[in-house]
Amino acid sequence: MPRRDTPPLLPPSHFNALIASRTRTGRAADAFSLLARMLAAGVAPTAFTFAPILSASPSLCPRGAAQLHPHVLKRGLLHSDPYSGTALLGFLARHGRFGEALDLFVEMPARTVVTWNCLVSSFVQYGRLQDAVFWFRELVRSGDGLSEGSLVAVLPAFGSPQLVHGLALKVAMDSFSAIANSLLNSYCTCGAVCVAEKLFNGLMFRDVVSWNTMITAFAKSNSPGRTFQLFSAMQGQGVLPNETTFTSVLYACTSINGQEHGKSIHAKSIKHNLNTTVFVSTSLVDFYTKCVGRGEARQVLQEMHNKSTACWNALISAKSDGDVPTLFVILRDMLRSGISPNEFTFSSLLKDPSLFDLWQIHSLVTRLGYDGNDYVSSAIISSYVSHGFVSDALAYGVTLDPDYCNVSMNVLAGAYNKAHMYQETKEILLHQQSRDNISWSILINACARNGDYAEAFGFFEQMRISGHHFDNYISVSLLSICTKTNSLVLGRLVHGLIIKTGPGCSDTYVRNMLLHMYAKCGRIEDCLKAFEEMEDRNIISWTAVISGLALNGFSRKALAWFKAMEEAGFKPDKVAILAVLSACRHGGLVQEGIEIFRRIEADYSTEAQMEHYICVVDMLCKCGDLEQAGAVIRGMPFRPSTILWRTFLQGCNKYGMLDTQVFS
Repeated sequence: MPRRDTPPLLPPSHFNALIASRTRTGRAADAFSLLARMLAAGVAPTAFTFAPILSASPSLCPRGAAQLHPHVLKRGLLHSDPYSGTALLGFLARHGRFGEALDLFVEMPARTVVTWNCLVSSFVQYGRLQDAVFWFRELVRSGDGLSEGSLVAVLPAFGSPQLVHGLALKVAMDSFSAIANSLLNSYCTCGAVCVAEKLFNGLMFRDVVSWNTMITAFAKSNSPGRTFQLFSAMQGQGVLPNETTFTSVLYACTSINGQEHGKSIHAKSIKHNLNTTVFVSTSLVDFYTKCVGRGEARQVLQEMHNKSTACWNALISAKSDGDVPTLFVILRDMLRSGISPNEFTFSSLLKDPSLFDLWQIHSLVTRLGYDGNDYVSSAIISSYVSHGFVSDALAYGVTLDPDYCNVSMNVLAGAYNKAHMYQETKEILLHQQSRDNISWSILINACARNGDYAEAFGFFEQMRISGHHFDNYISVSLLSICTKTNSLVLGRLVHGLIIKTGPGCSDTYVRNMLLHMYAKCGRIEDCLKAFEEMEDRNIISWTAVISGLALNGFSRKALAWFKAMEEAGFKPDKVAILAVLSACRHGGLVQEGIEIFRRIEADYSTEAQMEHYICVVDMLCKCGDLEQAGAVIRGMPFRPSTILWRTFLQGCNKYGMLDTQVFS
């Protein structure tokens, strides 16, 4: 029999090209099938076989990468060429498996700058900024050289772009487009728009990204007019605007209510055939709704061939200011056009609906299957609570899956907490599989309000161990516990933690709680020191010091601070007046107290409350001036309370007089 010739083996480049094309389109399964056929056919993989699968396939799971790792080692590709090893290292690092990635990095005999860049950028991606800076410095020391990607990758790891900018100047890379654009963006992000503009003006080559970065920065700044100058200069230099350009310029038009500017930009977007793109069309609807009129915005929307959900949302969100009937008309037209609302639509509709409208929206949410959406559900719960229907909010909340509705569970727990149902608050949050900062804050606050002080600090310790941040709300809850229990030691520890971790160092609300805590614990020196360290003081800050001085027996100092508060330009409110009257009562400063009391309406533009009358009557009774106390009672615009009468009668009894003698 004649021998049949075996077909020639296909070259590895053929399989490599097919595998690369599959991975570029996200077809990881097809790429693996081709790899299996390649190996079964006896075709040896090359350095370019595995890298496309590891680099370009977002659907590849870590288990799939683990299957490729032995093949890379078996074929000797890890030691012969850095291409496959870099792709594998990049995959492991992108998935947070830094231990394996670093082991592989050490094992690789040949590394390129791309290998280093993969490691650095992945550390930045996972927020491990110190590790990113460390390995970037190792790259500089290694002598493997720097690339554009090196500086771009490490830039977010530094608090300020100045260090990377200086290095770029040193190695003559500051004119590279990718680096220059990243520096521009970094300067603008950290608020140094003037520095960014100086850098921008010094660039020899500016692409559309450079122009867009500056245009966007000025559109969001306090000088949106500069946006139009840049837009005009951009066109003058022959750089074609894109979708991002028009979106940013329209944002500037909206912020300054520039009708003529906006209409001109609309015309230019039509000229460049960009007015129908999603972002530009949405920005146009938003601009016309906020700056021109509802009718014009509807007309712009009607003229669009492809009306997206985002465009309808822009129209709805711009009118979600109480014009509920119009909102429902827009929603009806949206549904008739065949566009289904999404979570952003419902969030806008649920900003401030009436109870009847809320029921309608809730029904539509259920019908369209959005009742399991976390953000929509949380908005429904908040709306029920705002209308006082806490029971309806709770009844709806318990139907949700706590594992998939963290935001809703937090809002529901907040509703329980507001209704003084502290045990239910704790039960909801403790059943959450993953708690965020808001969950911990509500949990600690519920314990603080319910008197479970030791449990609150226990939860705080668990929160710190789990790696969550110490924020202002938690600071206030813990300080309130220290104030209620007069625990100076714990209060000082919390104060130290606030200084160490950053939150609340400049927050006025937290600082005011510190004043209350030190005053209540009898440490008036620390209270005054904390007050002097405050950058932004309000009426509550002054009141806390005045009240603390009065509480600790420094009545004349309290009166002096009250006068200093007035001189600083703060008009006393009811609480501040009550604090200084209390100081006068405890210190026997009758004349001063009566003078302040008489000025309540004339100078302070407020009305005396029952607490003020009780304080003044008690002050007069303590010094034996019962006739004047009786005159104060007779001049009250409302009926005296039981406490006030008791205070007055105790004074009469103390000085051996009958109330009839006083009122005769």
